[in-house]
Amino acid sequence: VQLQASGGGLVQAGGSLRLSCAGFGRTLSAYNLGWFRQAPGTAREFVAGIAWTSSGTVYADSVKGRFTISRDSAKNMVFLQMNSLKPEDTAVYFCAADEDRRGALRVATTYEYWGQGTLVTVSS
Repeated sequence: VQLQASGGGLVQAGGSLRLSCAGFGRTLSAYNLGWFRQAPGTAREFVAGIAWTSSGTVYADSVKGRFTISRDSAKNMVFLQMNSLKPEDTAVYFCAADEDRRGALRVATTYEYWGQGTLVTVSS
């Protein structure tokens, strides 16, 4: 499956953005899906994940209560709604898909497929 992320941009602190990730070539309904981010000079970190059944979601503590991950099987997409954005949320955001569904949603090596990333910049 190929993934294409979009929706990044420049926003003031306290604002909102909605990231989208479209799947091509395979249906995403059978995949666990996740969002990760990477700020300059730092390692890629987990943001949010959603199980293929849509019954389970997990979040990094730093975004819990502010970000919401969701999926739309009909559109073959996964979304990340980001509210109350902070300057420390500035990063390139990546969507990812896990086909074998064996690993933990929080772990980057769980995911076999990655999108190209979309830049989110939050100004203070």
